[in-house]
Formats: sequence, structure tokens, C-alpha cells
Amino acid sequence: MRLSLASWSLPACILPEVAGISRALGINAVDVGLHYRSALSRDEILSDPLAVAERVKSLGVDLPNYYHQFGTGIAGQNLSLPGTAAQNVADIAQVLRFADAAGIGSVFILPGIVNPGQSRDDAARVSADSLRALLEVASHHKAKLCIEPHVQSWAESPALVQRLIDATGIGLALDYSHFACLGYRQDEVDPLAKHAVHVHLRQAKMGALQTKFTHGTLNFPAMFATLRAAGYTGWLALENVHQDYMNTLTEDVLTETITMRDCFRAWNGE
Repeated sequence: MRLSLASWSLPACILPEVAGISRALGINAVDVGLHYRSALSRDEILSDPLAVAERVKSLGVDLPNYYHQFGTGIAGQNLSLPGTAAQNVADIAQVLRFADAAGIGSVFILPGIVNPGQSRDDAARVSADSLRALLEVASHHKAKLCIEPHVQSWAESPALVQRLIDATGIGLALDYSHFACLGYRQDEVDPLAKHAVHVHLRQAKMGALQTKFTHGTLNFPAMFATLRAAGYTGWLALENVHQDYMNTLTEDVLTETITMRDCFRAWNGE
């Protein structure tokens, strides 16, 4: 397993600055996305994916993962919204062309929300149908497609996520903090480790999606061991953030990033 740095962790930095910080921290890998000053352009990826790929390759760091949103925010063009599947299929084909050309190993998307008038079961059904179509496109590409179950999605529990995996075969961008925030114990999330395609790291506790490393409840050495036992050999993205979503504004991102880096290095014998 290797560490990477989420570009959206540093919202005031442009992407070359994020890459420089990643190198300075000895990480040398950056996850890219569509948020803040480091954002890639969704419109450019959809219209000219190869040109965007050439630009990000010039950063001189590994690019483990790209976080794609089909529309604006968690609601726009989301996977559970009826009538979006055809456009999402067309979009993901371009996204995966970009990822393959840039040497990005995986792309994560969100599972969708409970839209107006829907039940959670309705949202789950539409999302599963959408994912089957998207996975058919992904089967023709090197980059692996996965979802991140998150707070405020329809897939907020380990049981719901497992049902979606069973129905579609989708892999996960696994982030224990979203489950811990909602009160699930770490051992209740551990069975999902065998489905991980990518992993996000940040400390959390019940009621707090992010907290200081010393204030949270997640046991990271145990998590690393669980992932290793499940056969995971991929990337661990350091994802402390500074944003309004779920009140994740109060931690010193750089300090928490370094603390998590050092926790992994100590466990890994570095």
C-alpha cells in the first residue's frame, strides 16, 4: 500500500502547488478532482480528454485516482436520478479515456441521493441500474470505476453498500469516516475492505465526519491490517479537508495530513 494526497485537501493551492507539497512530504502522488483551485475542468475532460491527460501527466507525480461528479454537487445528475443514465454513460466514456491516457488507476463517483419523491429503495434501484450501464463502459478501459458511499447518499450503511455490491459488482472508494460519523463501529465496516479499489484516510467519530487525529475513534493500524488481510495493495489517499460540507473546517489540514502519514509509515515499518 502507498500514500497519496487528495488535491481537494488544499483548497487554496493550484494543482502544481499540490504536487509540490506532495513531493515535499515524500508522498509523490496526488488524487485529482473537480474542486477548489486545483480543480480540473469537467467540460474540458468531456470535450478533449487527451489534452487534459497530457497536462496532468506533466505534474511529475503519480496520479492514483480521479474524483468525478456528473453534475453540480451531490444532487446534480446523480446516479439515483431517473433520466440521467444515458448522459452519464456518454460522460463516463470520456472520463475513462482521460484516466487511461493520464495513467490514472481508478475513478470514483458517488452512488446518488434520495431525490424528491423517491424512497431509499427507489434510489437504490435507479442507482444500481445506472451502475450496471457504467460498468459495461468501464469494462473496456484500464481505469477501474468505483463508488464512495457517503453521508447524505442513499447508501449510508454497510448493509446497503453490500447490497449494491452484490447487485452490480461495483468496487469501493472506501472511507471509514463516513460510516463512523453515522455511528457504525469500525468492525461493522471491515467486511467492505475486500471490495476496496481505492481508500481515503481521515480521523472521525460519531457525529463528526472529520476530527483531529487524537480526538477520533478510528483505529488506523487496525484498519491498515484489515486492508492488508483483505488483499488490498492499492493507494491510501490522505483526505483531511477544509470545507463547509459536514462542518469540516476546524482542523489544521497540513498537521493532520503529516500525522496520518507518520501513522501509516510507523505501522508499515518505514
